Amino acid sequence: MRKNKKSKENENIYDFFAESGLLKRVKRSGWWVVGIKDPESVADHCYRCAVIGYVLAKMEQADAHSVTMMCLFNDLHEARINDAHKVASTYLNYREAENKAFFYQIENLPKSISSEMADWRKQYIKQENLESIIARDADIFECLMQAKEYSDQGNTQAKLFFKKAPSFLKTKSAKKLWKDLRKWDSSHWWQKITEFER
Repeated sequence: MRKNKKSKENENIYDFFAESGLLKRVKRSGWWVVGIKDPESVADHCYRCAVIGYVLAKMEQADAHSVTMMCLFNDLHEARINDAHKVASTYLNYREAENKAFFYQIENLPKSISSEMADWRKQYIKQENLESIIARDADIFECLMQAKEYSDQGNTQAKLFFKKAPSFLKTKSAKKLWKDLRKWDSSHWWQKITEFER
């Protein structure tokens, strides 16, 4: 029995959801280089990147929806080509592979969805408008925050990310937040909640 058009469209959407879910199992490989045996997943990174992007967009008075969506879908391609750390990407044309994988991933989605996702992707790559710049800052800032957390947990090499990454931040808001992040205690948020239980 042949599937009707709507049934096929729904199947493509389910497939897309399932593939997106693979990011829960793809590890952020850059942390292996500094000895983190079980780093966060790409899905973990994308979620917090989207949260950071939303806040930065509000601070910069930009379109928070576009920024959040760029952050959320930025690493979708890693479900197909995995996460390559900077050492590996020195030898590979990773940007070309990212784009190829991403556009194949969205090609069978309904046109109203795929065209919007393609537009966010193109904006992010070009880095020509404020929203794309904020989304990139959110990506960098999330990595810096994760490095601070790993550092606070005892991995001294995680601080190596503090040397170069901050120089890539472009917005005033991200630079301002970075200024104090190094002094921030990553356990502070939960300690202040439980203070009343002394």
